[in-house]
Amino acid sequence: MNLDQLKSDWLARIGQAADEAALEEIRVAALGKKGEISLKMRELGGMSPEERQVAGPALNALKDEVTAALAAKKAALADAALDERLRAEWLDVTLPARHRRAGTIHPVSQVTEEVTAIFADMGFSVAEGPQIETDWYNFDALNIPGHHPARAEMDTFYTHRSPGDDRPPHVLRTHTSPVQIRYMEAHGAPCRVIAPGRVYRADYDQTHTPMFHQVEGLAIDRDISMANLKWVLEEFFSAYFGTKVRTRFRASHFPFTEPSAEVDIQCSWEGGTVKVGEGNDWLEVLGSGMVHPKVLQAGGIDPTQWQGFAFGMGIDRIAMLKYGIPDLRAFFDSDLRWLRHYGFSALQMPSVHAGV
Repeated sequence: MNLDQLKSDWLARIGQAADEAALEEIRVAALGKKGEISLKMRELGGMSPEERQVAGPALNALKDEVTAALAAKKAALADAALDERLRAEWLDVTLPARHRRAGTIHPVSQVTEEVTAIFADMGFSVAEGPQIETDWYNFDALNIPGHHPARAEMDTFYTHRSPGDDRPPHVLRTHTSPVQIRYMEAHGAPCRVIAPGRVYRADYDQTHTPMFHQVEGLAIDRDISMANLKWVLEEFFSAYFGTKVRTRFRASHFPFTEPSAEVDIQCSWEGGTVKVGEGNDWLEVLGSGMVHPKVLQAGGIDPTQWQGFAFGMGIDRIAMLKYGIPDLRAFFDSDLRWLRHYGFSALQMPSVHAGV
């Protein structure tokens, strides 16, 4: 075999390739399954051992040289293409910059910061937890029985499990209450925390979406009462809405609190518009109550020594109330016009002393 002549021919053809398509044709013709060099490699099987000792290394060296030449040519073609593109796509950097609108802060992010600032001023810290929870943290630890409607698949998103998988079922958390259990396990009592975050429920209409945002509060000490809960909530709403807001507690039932109460805030309805802090009407905004002893036990806290209150409200909903947003679904439509209208400047950092 005249391998020197073969090498010379292929290297010449590679050097003459005008573009990557032509180079690929050369590669297939030389090294493809039926390429000339590949066929030469197959001939080694019919040679004597002595002939293979000479021809084998020579063919491998030829294959390596051709492969290296192909790679070098491909890189050179890419560099040439880039140079051509840079010559064609020039930009005059002395031209004035195009006007760009400043981005805006989403109302959910803004209100979350407002809520955090107000509760921080009252001594609450922020706690966080996973959005995918075991059903123990999401239901059992919160004294929610197995037959409770909230545990049905029509209301709760369960993660997929393969047949025979005996691990505990997992859910997309339906509230941020599991964060309270995890915080009690890790830190014990006394404590004073809020838990803002995303939650998930199977519901979708003008005032409900499958994913929304909640903030829950938890305070535990030796002598906390419902009076403390009422004071905290009235202070929060007055700071949040910027006016004195009265609250009304109505007896209710939640598995994780006892006694439980739904909380209404004072408002007026004028022409379909809600005005908080005035008038003689009431609007229900959250659920609350004294933490159930079984929930304290699940968090590793002795209910004979400690007690506390908890509450939970929708961040999206109180954002709608304060900023006059009529439809919850628009929060998640990513409509730039809506975001520009209801968004906030990045410099408008909420604070209690400057006003939220």
